[in-house]
Formats: sequence, structure tokens, C-alpha cells
Amino acid sequence: MPNAKELTANLPALAVGEAATRLRVVFLLAVLLALGTAALYAPSVRNGFINYDDPDYVTRNAHVLTGLSWTNIIWAFGTENPAANWHPLTWISHMLDVQWYGTDPAGHHFTNVLLHSLNVAILFLLLQRATQHTLRSAAVAAIFALHPLSVESVAWVAERKAVLCVFFMLLVMWAYGWYARKPNLGRYFWVLLFFALALMSKIMVIAMPFALLLLDYWPLRRLGDAGPSSESPPFLRTLGRLVVEKIPLLLLAAAGGALTFHIHRAQGAMAGAMPLSWRLKNTIYSYLIYINKAIWPSRLAVFYPHPENSLPWSKVIVAALVLGGISAMVWQFRKERYLLVGWLWYLGTMAPMIGIVQSGMQGMADRYMYIPILGLLVAAIWLLGDLGARTRWKEGLLTAAFVFIAAPFAYMTHIQISYWKDSYTLFLHALKVTENNGIAELNFGAALMKLGQPQLAAPHFEAAVRFMPGHSWGHFDLGVCLQNQNRLEEAAREYRLAIAAASNPFEAAQAHNNLGILYLALRNYPAAMTELNSAIALNPNEQNSYIGRGTIELEFWNYDAAIADFAHAAQAAPSSTANYWLGRALESKGDYARAASAYVAALQLDPGMADARSHLKAVQAKPGGRR
Repeated sequence: MPNAKELTANLPALAVGEAATRLRVVFLLAVLLALGTAALYAPSVRNGFINYDDPDYVTRNAHVLTGLSWTNIIWAFGTENPAANWHPLTWISHMLDVQWYGTDPAGHHFTNVLLHSLNVAILFLLLQRATQHTLRSAAVAAIFALHPLSVESVAWVAERKAVLCVFFMLLVMWAYGWYARKPNLGRYFWVLLFFALALMSKIMVIAMPFALLLLDYWPLRRLGDAGPSSESPPFLRTLGRLVVEKIPLLLLAAAGGALTFHIHRAQGAMAGAMPLSWRLKNTIYSYLIYINKAIWPSRLAVFYPHPENSLPWSKVIVAALVLGGISAMVWQFRKERYLLVGWLWYLGTMAPMIGIVQSGMQGMADRYMYIPILGLLVAAIWLLGDLGARTRWKEGLLTAAFVFIAAPFAYMTHIQISYWKDSYTLFLHALKVTENNGIAELNFGAALMKLGQPQLAAPHFEAAVRFMPGHSWGHFDLGVCLQNQNRLEEAAREYRLAIAAASNPFEAAQAHNNLGILYLALRNYPAAMTELNSAIALNPNEQNSYIGRGTIELEFWNYDAAIADFAHAAQAAPSSTANYWLGRALESKGDYARAASAYVAALQLDPGMADARSHLKAVQAKPGGRR
């Protein structure tokens, strides 16, 4: 039997062994959380693109569709884009996806799932490292992974910006924890770098300096208790020092916010005409509704219309009282630091997206909870853990409570992912769970048009115009629907209304383009040329306008101009139509070798294009047609 001296000698080795075991357990849990998240979201890889924002970000974005290049990288860092946002890293990530996967949506969805899985694992490791509570940290990460409010950020290709932004935000927190242990400029540099990368992914991380100050309070405990003591500097002095420490981060946040505000204003994305009273009412009410959806995430939709002035003051007052009551209880129990930090994290990180500064037409959005929900989850899980410890609940009871909470969330997430299968399914569901939803009507109508059902689509476009009379999108899509039914005069009227209501050059360019194509079909070439020139002036990357203008130039034997326009269209984005018409113009000019190359390019993009194949055979039979 070993004596006391022998046991004492073995203590360091035993401690090292226990630490190594704990590290293995932590690593294994991180891997399991990541794999479990990927498994839950695996069905989303089979989903397609949708017709809301995905065209701007991928499927109709000429820069993204041509992949990664210096020209496209320069464009990504510019301020002119169809999304009215400044997030160059997001654009570059989409370009890389096109480089790797082409336009197959599976690859684009896979990247989103991968980023979300990494976010879950890093979140767990961060919490575990900062608090040494392994199971609580795993519980927070698991609920974040499978909560239905996260689905929109992961299952929507256009929301790459959210999962990418949070990836860099978590790296900011990791670097900040490293810096906090031993502050120096070298470590602070990494905090600044990751924060800059997060801002370049999505501006929603703008409140990060405030969030880091909360982390100083808990769990890093760099901010002492209120009031002076013999062992720590006075609270206010310490707070002042830590605020000063955040000034470089605040300057970065201010620069990102100013740039985003400028782009929003320039592109007409700011809803400045909405009275402040409407925005305040929706802000107060939304803060409570987000909590409700976090607890019971039912009737989730891709778009929630802004209530504008229809929200009664009674609901706003009740919401304000509930929020005030929660705040009072959190303050009452502020000794439990995680409660105060979790609640302020939710309120503070949601503030940039809550709608005081309104951008767009939405009243709220599930994706806006991707960061704020972390505060609520940490507060809830730590509170449950502390209650369990104080009342000596058995581990089995706590596990059962966690499963009771997690299982419904996982099931609802699985169902919610299925709604993102395609535009038809997504917006049909949105119409079922919301009211007076012009955006859902608009996009559901577009989905019906794609299915070849314009008669069924028309009532939805008419509803969109009724719900959003001052916006161009409804008029534009109704015009497309009417043009498809050969009701050309009515279609032209809707296009003119769309041009008059357009809030940015891209919207106006599309309407001018379609009106030009309509006149082209009527062989009204002067009117068509005017509209197509207007479209190109507003959006130099409007590919169809170059093709339309080129066909007019070809009709009047202006071969050089037609070749230039078709070549520009072919370079803007992969297009069998652009290459085919380029071949036609070159063939008409007698340049058979280049015509053959253009037809080959068209057939590579669309092997079933019979006209391109027949013209290729014809030019190859002529002198100089073969190389």
C-alpha cells in the first residue's frame, strides 16, 4: 500500500493526466457538436437557390458568376452593388464558391453549413475556455446549433454574410480572451484584424466593442465589482480604462457604419420616410417578439412585413412593461453576472438591426437573432445549471430537461429547413403564416411564373402592388406577367410605373430593359433603343440590354457595334445566348473563324442549342471557318 509521501510525489503526474483527459473530452465534444450540426443541416445541401436576394448575390450577379479575379475583387471592395451593402469578404466568398462549385447550389449550401458547424464548435470552445463549465458550454452551443431561428442564416445562400460574419466575430472573442490574459499591442492587433474582417462580412457585428466590454465584466472579470476595495481599483476607473482600450474598435465600427449608411442612402435602401413613431413602436414590440420566438419558434417566415402604423399602442405598452420587468429582475439578481451580461448582450447586439434606423421593408427578421440569441442562451443555460447545483438536481434530471428543450427545437429546425427547398415552397409557407405580405406575394408569383403558370401568378403580383403601391418590384413583376400573356400595352404601363417608383439604379435598369425588349418585339426600334440605352447607362452590367441592343444593330447591318455589344454581354457572365448572337454577328460580317469559336462557346454552355449547332456546321463549311 503506497504511503503518503509516494502519493504526494505522484500528484503532479495525476494532475497532468487529468488535464489531458479533460482536453480530450473538450476536443471530442467540439467535434461531436460540429458533426451533429452538419448532420442536422445536411438536407439543406439538396435545396436550390431562391428568387429572393440569391439572384443579386449569386445567380444573376455578373461579377460573382465569373469567379475570383482582380477585377472582381476590386468591385467587391467598391460601393456599387445590387445588395446596397458593403461586405467585400462576402462577395469574395461567393466568388470562391463559383470557382469551386460553379452554379450548383449544393456547393454554396455546403459552405454555409460548414461555417455554421465551425461557429458552433468555436462557440463551445470559447465558453469552455472562459468559464471552465464544459457541459454548460456544450449545451449553449448545441441549442445555438439546432435552434430554428438560425435556419434562415444557414439555409439561405444569400445569408452567407451572417455565418461568415459570426465566424470572424468568434475569432475576435478568441483573440480578445488571449489579449486579456496578457495585454500587448501584438495581441491587440489580432483583435482589430478579426473585427475588421467581421465588419467586411456583415455590418451586424458593429456592436462588438460594447459586447467585449460585457465580456470584461463576465466571464473575463476584468471589470471589478462596483465600489473601491483594497484589492482592486475603483470600478469607474477600471471601466474608463477598458472603454479607452476599445477606442480603436469603436473607430472601426464607426467607419463601417458610416460606409454602410452612405451606400444605403445612395442605393435608396433607407426607409427614411417612415415616421420615427412607427419605428419606435415596432422596435419595442419586436424586442419582445424576438424573445417569444426564441422560446417558442413557431410561424417563422422568410419575410415579416413592417406593421408601419397598424401596430396598436396597447401592444407596445404591454411589450415595454414586460421588457422593463425583465430588466428589473435581471438588475435585482445582478450578482449572477451572466444574467446581466446575457440580457445586455441581447439588447445591445440587436440594437443595430432592431429598426430605429430602418433599412428595407421588413418589420423583423429571423436572421437578425443569429448574434443576439447567444446572450439569451448563455443566461438561460447558466441559470438552469446554477439552480440545478443549488437544489442538487441529479445529472439525469438536468439531462432530461435539456433533451426536453432541445428535441422540439431540432424537429422544428428540420421542418424549417425543408421550407427552403425552393422559392415556391418557401413563399407559400410565408403566405400561410403572415398577413398582407407584399414581398411573399411577389416572390410566390415569381415562383409560379418559373413553373409556367402566369395566370396563377397574376393575382399574387396584383396583391403585391396593392400591399406595396409605392415600390417598383410589384409593378415590374406584374409587367413581366402581363408581357408573358401578350398583354403588351398593360405590361408597358407597369414597367413605366416601376421606373417611376424605382429606389435605385438597378431596379430602374431592369424595368428599362424589359420595356426595351417589349418594344423590340413590336419592332419599334427607336423606342427599344432608347430604353436599352437607358438600362445600360444605369447598370453597365445589364447583360440582356446589350443582347437586345446588339440584335437591333445587327438588324441594321451595324456589325461592329453589334459584335461589341454581344462580346460585352458574353464577358459580363456565362451566357449561351450572348455567345450565339456574337457568332451570328461575326458570321454576318464574314469572320467565320471567330464565329465558329463563338458558336462552340455557346454549345459548351448549352449543348442542346440546335441553332448554334446548325450555324456552327454552316460556318465550318465556309473558307476560313475551320482552324
